[in-house]
Amino acid sequence: MTLDLDAYLARIGWSGERRPTAHVLRSVHRAQVTGIPFENLEPVLGGVPSLELHDLEAKLLRSERGGYCYEQNVLLAAALSRLGFGVTLLAARVVLGAAPGDVRPRTHMLLKVQAEDEPTPFVADAGFGASGALLEPIPLVVDAELSDAPRRHRLVHAPHDGPLELWELQAEKGGAWEPQYEFTLEPYEAPDFEVANWHVATNPRSPFRQAVYAQRTLPGVHKALSGRTLTLTADDGTIEEHELDGAADVVRVLAEDFGVRLPEGTALPG
Repeated sequence: MTLDLDAYLARIGWSGERRPTAHVLRSVHRAQVTGIPFENLEPVLGGVPSLELHDLEAKLLRSERGGYCYEQNVLLAAALSRLGFGVTLLAARVVLGAAPGDVRPRTHMLLKVQAEDEPTPFVADAGFGASGALLEPIPLVVDAELSDAPRRHRLVHAPHDGPLELWELQAEKGGAWEPQYEFTLEPYEAPDFEVANWHVATNPRSPFRQAVYAQRTLPGVHKALSGRTLTLTADDGTIEEHELDGAADVVRVLAEDFGVRLPEGTALPG
């Protein structure tokens, strides 16, 4: 099936000329990041999120829910393809928060996107659940900086022994560049992410099985829920943290602060 583009654009609140230009790419990308929350409730509740388009439409477009990286970026890839962009699926290894020498699997999904009016492709990613996530796509140019206000990003080449160049996305934090994830330009296919999605959702050691994670970028503030800790990061870098009382309080905050509403009677663990 093909994506219901009208429903997608209504969900993210975007209207404009439907052409595969760099301007449209930037504005659609930002609209999805700010319009559809990041959340991992399916794995926490013991399920595996479906990556089928009709299920993504039902969950992310027609109900008050969000999704994590595979759901978000499968949806974005489908929308951009409908708009006429060239889209290639890529896989990244998250390095944010990794200890020295810690090697994580390539379980994060991102996109390489070609616009009709730019010779250089872009890296797009609407599904990285962190305050250092891209708000707009970044040109695939080494050492070029992107001011996707209020954030700043750059792509660099990381040391690597393999045959392909290793790219690293970095976010500016407190005057320093903080690595987010690393990737090569080897194309991946949908079945690759079906396997990764199953692993991330079902492995008992996966962090997405163990606690609720939600993210929402709003004007002036980025909201993040990690377990029972609610973190509010203002555009100027000011941080507030609040500890929630229990599962019922988490459900309330998900609805009020993130726009994520679970079916009536759904009980979160703990």
